[in-house]
Amino acid sequence: MRDWTARWIGNPAWERAVAAGRPGAAALPVFAAEFVLDRPVRSAVLRLTALGVYAATANGQPVSAAVLEPPNTDYRTRLGYATYDITGLLRPGSNALSVEVGPGLAHVPPTPGRYQKLVRSDGPPRLLAQLEIGYADGTAETVATGASWRTALGRTTFSSWYGGEDHDARRVAEGWAPAADLGPASGGPRLAPRCSPAVEPVETLSAQAVTEPRPGVHVFDFGVNFAGWQQLAVSGPAGTTVTMRPGELLAADGTVIQDLDGTGAPIWDTYTLAGGGPETWHPRFRYHGMRYLQVEGLPGDPAGDTVSGIVLRAANEKVGSFSCSSGLLTTVHTIIDRAIQSNMYSVLTDCPHREKLGWLEQTHLVFGPVAFGYDVADYYRDLVRVMAEAQTEDGLVPGVAPEYAVFSGGFRDDPNWGGAIVLAPWALYREYGDIETAREHYPAMVRYLGYLARRAEGNLLGHGLGDWAAIDERTPVAITASFGYHQAAAAMTRIAALTGRPGDAAHWAELTDKIGAAFNAAYFRPAEGTYGVGSQACDALALDLGVVPAADRQRVVDHLVADIKARGNHLTVGEIPLPSVLRVLAAAGRHDVIWDVVTEVTYPGYGYLAESGATALPEYWDGPDGHGSQNHFMLGAVDAWLTGCLAGLGQGAESVAYRDLVIRPVVVGNLTEVTAQTRTVRGVVRSHWHAADDTFQLDVTIPAGPAAVVCVPLRTPRTHISAPAAAQPAGTADGYANYRVGPGDWSFRSTG
Repeated sequence: MRDWTARWIGNPAWERAVAAGRPGAAALPVFAAEFVLDRPVRSAVLRLTALGVYAATANGQPVSAAVLEPPNTDYRTRLGYATYDITGLLRPGSNALSVEVGPGLAHVPPTPGRYQKLVRSDGPPRLLAQLEIGYADGTAETVATGASWRTALGRTTFSSWYGGEDHDARRVAEGWAPAADLGPASGGPRLAPRCSPAVEPVETLSAQAVTEPRPGVHVFDFGVNFAGWQQLAVSGPAGTTVTMRPGELLAADGTVIQDLDGTGAPIWDTYTLAGGGPETWHPRFRYHGMRYLQVEGLPGDPAGDTVSGIVLRAANEKVGSFSCSSGLLTTVHTIIDRAIQSNMYSVLTDCPHREKLGWLEQTHLVFGPVAFGYDVADYYRDLVRVMAEAQTEDGLVPGVAPEYAVFSGGFRDDPNWGGAIVLAPWALYREYGDIETAREHYPAMVRYLGYLARRAEGNLLGHGLGDWAAIDERTPVAITASFGYHQAAAAMTRIAALTGRPGDAAHWAELTDKIGAAFNAAYFRPAEGTYGVGSQACDALALDLGVVPAADRQRVVDHLVADIKARGNHLTVGEIPLPSVLRVLAAAGRHDVIWDVVTEVTYPGYGYLAESGATALPEYWDGPDGHGSQNHFMLGAVDAWLTGCLAGLGQGAESVAYRDLVIRPVVVGNLTEVTAQTRTVRGVVRSHWHAADDTFQLDVTIPAGPAAVVCVPLRTPRTHISAPAAAQPAGTADGYANYRVGPGDWSFRSTG
């Protein structure tokens, strides 16, 4: 690949408008170049990026399935570029490249009357492109952005990452003029190739129902809450304008609700018809989160295909699945997966309709469900790079990366958010065996732990958001903050050792011990067998840290369980202690308690959310009756219990990249069947079990690599197990008969 010879170009009208403090020009800029191919072409490779969001075509055809490019980065310092093989799109003779560029998150000016989460600008839409053509005769040619490119204003008359998009199909790009030459590629932000999957369309949804709550106002129900685009198919007179308003919920009168918590409204798109026949349109420079689409101004009655939904997400390969005999639990898994998909864009976002920002705590709190469902090895490496680039000079890792908006207080500075700079690379190592990401970003981790140490008093922290989204709000902020501090220090101990820094490892181990000792001294209440204010969060976090004295551990577990039972099998925690509650109960063998919690259908809980009709996981426990997003994966940690405990797919406590694969299913409640599989770095691992009366059948698939341990439940003292002759007995423990098995398919059957 040749060096960049392309130059940055812009549209003069946009350059003048933004320089003068105006939002922009009358429509989005289009950039174009024509070239002639006079001999056979061997290859044609296009490198492309933009300040903003681009949609590129070669001879009228999209250059790729990728959309909403380039990815979200700190555009001031780094821009990602993509490389496309467009050999098949070119033809002998005249050819044309065309690129329309929207502002995206690079330019978010005030938009009076339309919703916006934030206001920022790194500059107007700009383009950098370089097409390298290799001819069959061995010669080469480059078509690169510069003075030879032309520009005009296109048909998209408005686009805001938050407020919507307007398109006037009657417009014709006129007034073509030379593009503004803005200097060499080296004069802008650092250019880096895209190293993880781009956002692409992955599914098309049909409207499941259409209503008309008011004359001329039609509401299309896609049946599921998703993130992406609506596609309009319409015919009518030129100049007819169709207005589309996305939403997650409906008002009592059947119209779309957008404004549940003071943000996220009003948002709308418009399409003005060219006339003369069927027309199809969808937004191209932003996306929506929605289940419903309210459409106003249709030129006739809607048909079944008037509106469809295009589901978008980062094209990380789907590798996992789960189902079971409980329809409720299968629904819980499904809505968590839908929320993960809907927030898996170029960074992991919090919600697709309102904020669209890369809040960091979810990257590690819900890593298990994300990695079980999708191959995110490359994706997470990019996420960690974005986190490191957001780090401030004093070591702070802000709660959002890229930091497109500088928030205040705990929204910018919480150890459970910033700690992702340590915990996400650690999770990458455990899941995929990737230590290089941790090695590369170790200096950033050191700076962050140094920042926390300077904020600590007596080895404890007292700042942050606390137990975000909790029902019981009594848990002190200092407990959740110090938990995050301890987690980061403990992970640093392991990372330092693995990267050949024994002195550092000893330092971090000492710090971890000091934080744990200070935590116990400040919050342990030995007389009551609890921590802090006695909340579920306090107990679970202490247990998960491993700082509870061995002699008191069961008492603290009992206190936690008693509180859950006293509240009618309901949790009162928010997102930070939620994974801890599930882990410590599972470690204590109290899967019965987790079962009761998850299957309870009254508020608050997963069963309540599933029974309330949620089609993606809501932001808060109150779901559709509350005020938050209806498509937010931060409470999705329970999916790790479904796949790791009920299906039993996991690895040993010290295992890395599933080197020590363990299949240990939990039979609990009235479950009779569970099926799950995922693709690890070793290959596909699968578990399926079925229980009926006094028989139990377990079928597993073990990928290539070292032997695995399969644990068959001993359901009664009389249980007899029929195992394959090649399965090596490995003893019994904790109600399981254990077998060592090699790669392949294995079946175990028990009776009694």
